[in-house]
Amino acid sequence: MKKLARVLAVLGLIVAAALFARQNVARIGHLVVDAIPGLMLAAAFHVVPMVANAFAWKHLFPRPDRPGIPVLLYAIWVRESVNGVLPVARIGGEIAAYRILLHHIASRTQVAASLAADVALSVLSQAVFALLGLAMLFAAGHGGPFAEHLATAVAVLLVAGAAFMIAQRAGALAGIAGLVERVFSGRMEALHARALRLDRAIRDVHARHVDVVACLGFQIAAWVLSAGETWIALHFLGAPRSIPEALAIEATVQAINSAAFVVPAAIGVQEGAFVLIGGIMGLDATTALALAAARRLRDIAIYLPGLVAWHYAETKKRDGGSDASDEHASRV
Repeated sequence: MKKLARVLAVLGLIVAAALFARQNVARIGHLVVDAIPGLMLAAAFHVVPMVANAFAWKHLFPRPDRPGIPVLLYAIWVRESVNGVLPVARIGGEIAAYRILLHHIASRTQVAASLAADVALSVLSQAVFALLGLAMLFAAGHGGPFAEHLATAVAVLLVAGAAFMIAQRAGALAGIAGLVERVFSGRMEALHARALRLDRAIRDVHARHVDVVACLGFQIAAWVLSAGETWIALHFLGAPRSIPEALAIEATVQAINSAAFVVPAAIGVQEGAFVLIGGIMGLDATTALALAAARRLRDIAIYLPGLVAWHYAETKKRDGGSDASDEHASRV
């Protein structure tokens, strides 16, 4: 998997370099440099949808044990930073967030169940967001082959999200673990027991219908708010667009990025997506690539500090664990 990630990253860099090489790189640089104060504002705005996602996730915990918004916001910051920068195929971020929440929630099963439900609901909420972006494209008179392909992709995303939810509610995890236990002639009994506990916890989450709907609503709000970054960036790049147009651009880019989740940091894919949808929305390729560069600036401003914070927390945890082990050994 790591080798594949490296190959895809190199290919992505080649694609990105080719896209920039075909345009006036100096003009792209001037656009970005001149707009840096505004682009930093756009990057800072990313905190707003992160807060909405924190409120969404909070609803997936049982009411007496819900962590505070600052804790969830920190976990989301690290999760997005790991998934957005490192070659982890959008999985490592969930593991990092899980480890962070274990410091604040006693039950590992509760944390894992909330994460599993959050991921399943995020597939559905992104499908709704992509559908909204598609509606904005048609409303702006930008239908055609691309919009038709996007509609097909949205339909697949909706089916995948619904299937994911149904599988969780039906106890698929315990079923798989039971099959593994039978294959290994009962030697995986402990794994099966853990899977049963997690399955029950996930179904308990889905049984709280009001909380699930609230989570889905906050997630959709977070996706919509994320279009604010694009709207602000385009304003400062000297190519202002309406909020519906910014929403269509953001929804399309996010959908393409998610489809190419195996490409580290969506290198090349994201740049190509901005050029593609930018051209449909009347942006020249130079401005579209400047907008793509602005998104990378966001990654540097928001995600790199998130990686540093995560690394510091993990280092501190290891040092603390070593000290605790030494103290325990001395007592024994």
